[in-house]
Amino acid sequence: MTSCHVAEDPIKKVAIFGGTHGNELTGVFLVKHWLENSTEIQRTGLEVKPFITNPRAVKKCTRYIDCDLNRVFDPENLGKKKSEDLPYEVRKAQEINHLFGPKDSEDSYDIIFDLHNTTSNMGCTLILEDSRNDFLIQMFHYIKTSLAPLACYVYLIEHPSLKYATTRSIAKYPVGIEVGPQPQGVLRADILDQMRKMIKHALDFIHNFNEVTGKEFPPCAIEVYKIMEKVDYPRNESGEIAAIIHPKLQDQDWKPLHPEDPVFLTLDGKTISLGGDQTVYPVFVNEAAYYEKKEAFAKTTKLTLNAKGIRSSLH
Repeated sequence: MTSCHVAEDPIKKVAIFGGTHGNELTGVFLVKHWLENSTEIQRTGLEVKPFITNPRAVKKCTRYIDCDLNRVFDPENLGKKKSEDLPYEVRKAQEINHLFGPKDSEDSYDIIFDLHNTTSNMGCTLILEDSRNDFLIQMFHYIKTSLAPLACYVYLIEHPSLKYATTRSIAKYPVGIEVGPQPQGVLRADILDQMRKMIKHALDFIHNFNEVTGKEFPPCAIEVYKIMEKVDYPRNESGEIAAIIHPKLQDQDWKPLHPEDPVFLTLDGKTISLGGDQTVYPVFVNEAAYYEKKEAFAKTTKLTLNAKGIRSSLH
């Protein structure tokens, strides 16, 4: 073993979550299919468990019942005493933590893929929570390379105040998969096909890594978009939205946005530009689910992450 390689434990347990948000139907559709026929997600020596995370929200085709399941996997909520008074999603979080965790323990699942859709024009997006994770950077590099020439973006949500306690954060290696644009409560064949391929390539990577005769993955680098801040819509004195996403920003996720570029448009035709002094890259532009979160889009900055080479400690 050379000093440029990191020996990682082989991956044994993988979960694929669908329905964390019950109206994001691609993950729901795929997970239900794999629960009936798991042939395409099985890999030798690997336990892969498909799972519907928020069944009541899925049944109602709504994002959530009481609160956002993808925000409650923090120690406070996971440690609350069980009772019928707890919000439904907090009770589900505790149940999911029991099945796939406990979070931050040796017994937790190695990898959780959490499948999401966005109404924004973000294409294939992988969500990374830790910029120092060689294994995940290597996996994302493999997925991006395998999907080419189809673009696949990496959104880094590592931020002291903006990072949140995701459903997938139970796992040692949490992976968010976000594919759009797709309206809530709708299925699109092209979006489904893209998400299906992302999971296939991810599982292939794990299989290649685990193989006793498996190869070493040499050092690599990937381009990522790191969150800087979230931008709310302009609002009036009553707190109501006073301007909408400008046509020149709509559907322009991942594209450079300059200080003088328009971002909002009022109903009387006034344009509001980005301002500031730097070029940013917008994501989740006009995402339907984020109106309640007071987020019109998020600003990101483009970085390159480098990963050391990896090999399974079996070798």
